[in-house]
Amino acid sequence: MNIHEFGKENKETILLIHPSVVKWDYFENVIPLLQKNYHLLVPALPGYDFENNSDFTSVEQIAAELNVWLKEEGYTELYAVYGCSMGGSIALMTALGQKIRIKHCVMDGGITPYQLPWIVTRFIALKDYLMMMIGRTGGVGLLEKAFATDDYSKEDLQYVADVLRHCSRKTLWRTFDSCNNYKVPDPVPEINTQIHYWYAKNEEKERKLDIDYMKRKFPQTAFTVLPELGHAGLVLLKPELFEEMVSSL
Repeated sequence: MNIHEFGKENKETILLIHPSVVKWDYFENVIPLLQKNYHLLVPALPGYDFENNSDFTSVEQIAAELNVWLKEEGYTELYAVYGCSMGGSIALMTALGQKIRIKHCVMDGGITPYQLPWIVTRFIALKDYLMMMIGRTGGVGLLEKAFATDDYSKEDLQYVADVLRHCSRKTLWRTFDSCNNYKVPDPVPEINTQIHYWYAKNEEKERKLDIDYMKRKFPQTAFTVLPELGHAGLVLLKPELFEEMVSSL
């Protein structure tokens, strides 16, 4: 796994984990702000790395690999691990891995395991997979028809189309299947990490099951309601606010 580093001279370290259907450069607007004060680790997740042809594996495996890498590289503590959407799932599992101390774990619209019958989760994963395959096959033209794209420019849609074209069928299927069904340890291990769950005001309904899950499984979670930015919009649309929120954890 390629891990990009910035601000190596800084003492406190932040691990930034991107969502699905984007590359690691999802963080390009916040890196210049954060690297002034933090050492940043930004992995290019398997399946979404344009420098190789790897496939996405699973939320659990990627989290485990990140933990092993951190330990082998000599890290003893992270100021924070941040993940958005799929990245939030990986961030949570990384914090639960307990290889090194992690002060803060931020899940921004993070996906939690579905508490639904197995067959239902498969139908949901299939629906999401087929939607992605539409974009992968048809490019921008079909993306415009398949999604509500009023908030996206042609450039945004072309970026998504390029990422989807790079992704293998295996990567797309595993992404949604794993995010829906990854296994949180039961019982949940005790960790010395403050968990934060952020979500946009206008996605509260969409994230209701995730919020309920976090309240039930991780009652210590601190919840923060973001402005009306939509899912995964904070990093892209409000980089200064993101930097402020991360720095004030």
